[in-house]
Amino acid sequence: MKHLLSGAMLLAGVLMTSQASAACGKVTISDMNWPSASLMANVDKLILHHGFGCDAELVPGDTMPTGTSMIEKGEPDIAPELWSNSFADALNKGVAEKRLRVAGASLSDGGEEGFWVPEYLVKKDPSLATIAGIKKNAKMFKHPEDPDKSAFIGCPAGWNCQITSGHLFKALKLADAGFELVDPGSAAGLDGSIAKAYERQQPWFGYYWAPTAILGKYKMVKVDFGVGVDLKHWQDCISQAECADPKPSMYPSSPVNTVTTESFAEKSPEAYAFLTKRAFTNAAMNELLVWVEDNQADGETSAVYFLKNHPAQWTPWVSKAVAAKVKAAVSNM
Repeated sequence: MKHLLSGAMLLAGVLMTSQASAACGKVTISDMNWPSASLMANVDKLILHHGFGCDAELVPGDTMPTGTSMIEKGEPDIAPELWSNSFADALNKGVAEKRLRVAGASLSDGGEEGFWVPEYLVKKDPSLATIAGIKKNAKMFKHPEDPDKSAFIGCPAGWNCQITSGHLFKALKLADAGFELVDPGSAAGLDGSIAKAYERQQPWFGYYWAPTAILGKYKMVKVDFGVGVDLKHWQDCISQAECADPKPSMYPSSPVNTVTTESFAEKSPEAYAFLTKRAFTNAAMNELLVWVEDNQADGETSAVYFLKNHPAQWTPWVSKAVAAKVKAAVSNM
């Protein structure tokens, strides 16, 4: 009888696990190529797999190609950190057509973008906190390859912010002031240019965003364009690939959302409910990103660190039963 009971309990456990897997099934998650997004993607993978029994898989992604693929092909299922300003029209259309669903804010404070200079420059000359001051002192921002030119360090090629920063470079007439738009080549190249400038206390002017470890480590000042935010022009022109006559506008605060396909939300309501609760404050994410950078950690290592060391942050996102499963799984990682 004991053997029969044990066998029955084992079979029940197997069936429950199989049913959980079947209910959730295969889930694809976009692993975007910057640290906070990769951390979120890996946190989602671990929680969905170990907590909800999903067959979770990460796929490479970026804002525009991921969002477009979700609308047109229904995959991947989840974009954990979608900066919505740069994808607003397509996102709204996708939601209206019931192809996409916005689960909620993945960064509860929203994201921040802008053109920045180091704080030490502004302390010496407060005018460098304005675009007029930057243009007046253009010669101090020397081009890394041509000292006769000035350098604006833009967004890496292939990133969606390359579109907005390029249009604003044109709108602000920075080329007329002697600036050249410099492609840093990669996130590492962009970060390295800031770190190098800081180490040498040299001038630096370029694009960046928050929350990030870089802006946590290096004090930067956002340059004021003196025009405020023109949200309509931003949505109609600055954020679009084609923008014939861009006008100056500060970056609007960016809603940063977790977006899923409608089919995933309908198929896996419990897993989707977790995503509606999963959100990081900018302060919490900055702290995590400093750890990520200091330890040269990849997305998976960062996610395991977070789940092991910050249970107070993530356990409210799930039930006690799911939290227990995830804790047990990561304790051996």
